[in-house]
Amino acid sequence: MVPIALLFWLVVEFATYVNLTRYFFALPLAEALLPALGALLGLRLGIVAITWAFARAYPSPAPQLSPWRYAGMLLGEYLAFIVHFVLVLPFERLWMPADRLLPGRPTVLLVHGYGCSRGVWWFIRRRLEAAGYNVASVSLVPPYTSVGKLVPQLHARIEAVIAAAGVQQLTLIAHSMGGLVSRSYLARHGIARVNRLITLATPHQGSEIARIGIGRNAREMEPGSQWLHDLGVEPVKIPFVSVRTPHDNYVMPQDNQRLPEARDVELPGIGHLALLLSERTAALLIELCAEPLPRRPLPIGY
Repeated sequence: MVPIALLFWLVVEFATYVNLTRYFFALPLAEALLPALGALLGLRLGIVAITWAFARAYPSPAPQLSPWRYAGMLLGEYLAFIVHFVLVLPFERLWMPADRLLPGRPTVLLVHGYGCSRGVWWFIRRRLEAAGYNVASVSLVPPYTSVGKLVPQLHARIEAVIAAAGVQQLTLIAHSMGGLVSRSYLARHGIARVNRLITLATPHQGSEIARIGIGRNAREMEPGSQWLHDLGVEPVKIPFVSVRTPHDNYVMPQDNQRLPEARDVELPGIGHLALLLSERTAALLIELCAEPLPRRPLPIGY
């Protein structure tokens, strides 16, 4: 649903820019294409600029970056936005073929964030597969419903992956809102199927930018929301790592990615979406997934 909607919007938007350019500047079709492309990319530059304006209003306690490194981080986040929402997600099937699950391999399930689909994981999936993992993914729809209403889909996907991979448990790796969906799943369905949770740039305590988002899930991600409060009383009872980007441009204040019960891992100098296209992120995830798990106590009477 999300890839089809994005592709439809992309086509309609580009066609509109072409027609407006032809109308106002009396250009032939071939000459109108380049300005239309510039308008399409320019709008996305504006969207990314808005996120950084919000981020600057809630400065991170992390050390300031040099001007060159800060500019490089902004450029990287803009390019990541273009890659995800112009090149990958509308054409998801080309970038993300069906999941390839081999019996007996250690298995991870990737959970995307707000307004996205499984396509955002195309880079990370390749790196995890090369490291020897079964890598499953899920697309949660509709994109702007309550977080809780997405949990049954995650539950069904976990059960299907467990059966297909022939394993007893899997690791959840979740980006942004996907971390909240994963925590809600664990609160509702328990830890029998999951051995570890790793979240990436998840607004565990909400984000101020959610106030301008659309959908019920955006309201739930506002700092201080009742939904976040209710989720917070349910501790995560498995190894839990929160990978935090202290220069995040979607979670603000950036320290809202912290959660006392989670092991905090900082990944500085990278934006919210660029995190998913980073070799540093991929290497860190492989390292975290390879860490030995503590042995769980056997049930009484076993």
